[in-house]
Amino acid sequence: MTMNNHFGSECVSYLRRWIDHIPMSPMEGCPTVFQVICSLTPGYHQYKFIVDGEWRYDEHQPFVSGNYGVSNTVFLPREADVIPATFSPTGPMGSNRSKTNLGDIVGDPSQDVTRGISDADLEVSRHRVSAFLSTHTAYELLPESGKVIALDVKLPVKQAFHILHEQGVPVAPLWDFSKGQFVGVLSAMDFILILRELGNRGSNLTEEELETHTISAWKEGKLHLRRQIDGNGRSDPRHLIHAGPYDSLKDISHKILSGNVSTVPIIHSSSQDGSFPQLLHLASLSGILKCICRHFRHSASTLPILQQPICSIPLGTWVPKIGESDPRPVAVLRPNASMGAALSLLVQADVSSIPIVDENDSLLDIYSRSDITALAKDKAYAQIHLDEISIHQALQLGQDANSPYNGQRCHMCLRSDPLHKVMERLASPGIRRLLIVEAGSKRVEGIISLSDVFRFLLG
Repeated sequence: MTMNNHFGSECVSYLRRWIDHIPMSPMEGCPTVFQVICSLTPGYHQYKFIVDGEWRYDEHQPFVSGNYGVSNTVFLPREADVIPATFSPTGPMGSNRSKTNLGDIVGDPSQDVTRGISDADLEVSRHRVSAFLSTHTAYELLPESGKVIALDVKLPVKQAFHILHEQGVPVAPLWDFSKGQFVGVLSAMDFILILRELGNRGSNLTEEELETHTISAWKEGKLHLRRQIDGNGRSDPRHLIHAGPYDSLKDISHKILSGNVSTVPIIHSSSQDGSFPQLLHLASLSGILKCICRHFRHSASTLPILQQPICSIPLGTWVPKIGESDPRPVAVLRPNASMGAALSLLVQADVSSIPIVDENDSLLDIYSRSDITALAKDKAYAQIHLDEISIHQALQLGQDANSPYNGQRCHMCLRSDPLHKVMERLASPGIRRLLIVEAGSKRVEGIISLSDVFRFLLG
């Protein structure tokens, strides 16, 4: 049995007639999560925690009141055993469970999870989130100070991606001086498509080729490629998705989701004809989620879904159970997979990152779209062949003590974590997804992205 808690430091647990004192240790990669693995005989057991000298129990797990106060329960069945009805607790959200199983305790993905929230509570929560987003505007996203980077469309793409890497930004709006307006964005996905296109032509990526490609030339070539893929020969340019400072946060959220983009430029024009536009900010789901968390932090009871564990709500993409198929499986790669395979998977699966796992599917690292700009460092792109360099080697190329990407790369959570905790972590700058891992083994169980949370909240 694996026991986890999020109460803080100096955690211990008590089992076996409240005699054994079992210390708990921080879990690697999740310093606020403590765990201990216990070997127990089949049967019914009670346990509780002592945190900084105070007895505690986990309100999100089955619990009972007895001679030793309130304690959690766990039942380890023999084959064909069932849990007696007397051990069927009522959860803190008022959901009655006719039985429970070990999967509810240790996060076993092979076990079914009983939903702990009613449709009415879900609709109430969604309505209140929607009402908040509808009555607050983009102005609330503007920081007191900061910088916003824009690129001239006449810049060579080589220089542009070097700027993205040095500044530690995954995307930048594009400015066209001849038109006097913002005309698009340049993102890491553009660099990925450039690498793949040059590789498909059978040519090696050289510095000279990137020198001759301006951003505007690449965008025109990209449009030509899209027409070839569509097969209709018609021009179908994608217009810049942007918003104004008075647009509601709900409208901006929908623009990001429907446009399948990571950011939306907030542009203000000082004249009625749209001239003299000013780039104020790059709005993202992370910033909007931060506003939601701040607003409901002291009134969490008005959103019943916040206390629900993520495994009990339809959120994120999960590794399918044995014998089940999933139309949208979690894409993973081994560390010896080639860069070419990784870039193809990022494009084909339309994901922003891919977990790197070992032969036991335990998390080792993660490769994201933004990592591709690390190849701009020291002109690494001119010396590599996509099918000859592994993911592990590519990640080493991007390691730099002064790199803006330095720090914790893999952001994780547990299936038992409540929704509010997941939202608070995703609201941190630079975090776009959380990997759901099994406690102890770090086996990847699923992934939750910012867009997953917003699609769930907005219904």
